[in-house]
Amino acid sequence: MSINTVPERLTAFRVYLDGSTDLKGLADIQLPSFEPMRDTVKGAGIAGEYESPTLGHFQSVKLTLNWRTANKDMFQLLRQVSQRLDCRGAFQEYDAARGVYNVKQMRVLVQGPPTKVDPGKFETGTPSGGSTEIEVLYLKIDFEGETFLEFEMSLKN
Repeated sequence: MSINTVPERLTAFRVYLDGSTDLKGLADIQLPSFEPMRDTVKGAGIAGEYESPTLGHFQSVKLTLNWRTANKDMFQLLRQVSQRLDCRGAFQEYDAARGVYNVKQMRVLVQGPPTKVDPGKFETGTPSGGSTEIEVLYLKIDFEGETFLEFEMSLKN
C-alpha cells in the first residue's frame, strides 16, 4: 500500500461451507482475537507481579458468524464435526494520487467444530438474529494472494 492509498471498507463478501454453494443467509463475521496462554510471575526480587505469555501457545480461539435471520444454513453448522468456511471478500481502497478506487481481494479460510449455535429470537417485525461460534483449529488470511496469517492449533512442537 502506498502513502497515497486510503483503505476504506469491505464492499462485499461471501461465505462458502465445505466447498458447497454460497451460504444464503445474511451474516457478518467477527474474526478471532489471539490471546496467549499466560501465567502471573511474582516472587523475590520482583516489585509486584506481571503476566508472562507462554510463547507459541494460545487460549481458545473462536470465530463468530452473526446472522440477520435464522435459516437452514445456520442449522447446517450444528453438525458436530470440523466445519470449513471459506470467506471471500472485496476491499475498497482510494488511490488519492490517481483519483481512482481499487478493489482488492481478501480470503479468510477457517476450520473447526461449532461450539455454540444460537438460533436467535422470534419477535414480530424484527430480524431473528442468532449466531454461530466456531472453535478455530486452522485459520489462514490472504490479501491479494499473499498469506498474512496462517494459524494451526496442532500437537506438533
